[in-house]
Amino acid sequence: MTRAIRLESINVGASEPIAIGKRVQQTGIHKRPVSGPVEVGIEGVAGDVIVDGRHHGGVDQAVYLYSREDYDWWSAQLQRELAPGIFGENLTLSAFPEQPLRIGDRLRIADVVLELSAPRIPCATFGARMADPQFVARFIDAARPGVYARVLQGGRLEAGADVQFEPVATPSVTVAEMFTLWVNKPRDPARMEALLATPVSERGRAKLASWLARPD
Repeated sequence: MTRAIRLESINVGASEPIAIGKRVQQTGIHKRPVSGPVEVGIEGVAGDVIVDGRHHGGVDQAVYLYSREDYDWWSAQLQRELAPGIFGENLTLSAFPEQPLRIGDRLRIADVVLELSAPRIPCATFGARMADPQFVARFIDAARPGVYARVLQGGRLEAGADVQFEPVATPSVTVAEMFTLWVNKPRDPARMEALLATPVSERGRAKLASWLARPD
């Protein structure tokens, strides 16, 4: 039996300052739950601010998802409760499907259809958000990256909605495999070619092409 999954929280962020070392910059990573119905379109969740459009957001990484199960794991590791949105996700789900997530899998929430496109690769801003300069390394070691998705069909979402999982019909690379490929060297050219055959994000596709052109 497929496990029941629900949408626990919808989170959006405004532009706020954050200190990264001695440098202060604006970021939209401070996401907080919102109540009531929220519109989701091809560029993401209404009201959510993307400050660094070069590295974040875009139609292929319009929505970031994380799970309550991963939150519970991190709360145990960090010995503190973590509020939804602290990982910068737009949608907090009660869980991810039991089977490994694959690039191209789809999630249907009410009228909204999402297609998984890439894992989250942590950056210095994320470490600053967690007030721990070592957190990027911890996040990589934990291998609990969450997942980005493009919006194939927009609509209105509200916390509590059921989430339906629609696995990709053709063989695909798992989100975990893509994450490992990104954070470890040497990178296997065959796995990169396989990933290019999936509906991976355009940002990821460009990086793969550059790596293949200049092997490790």
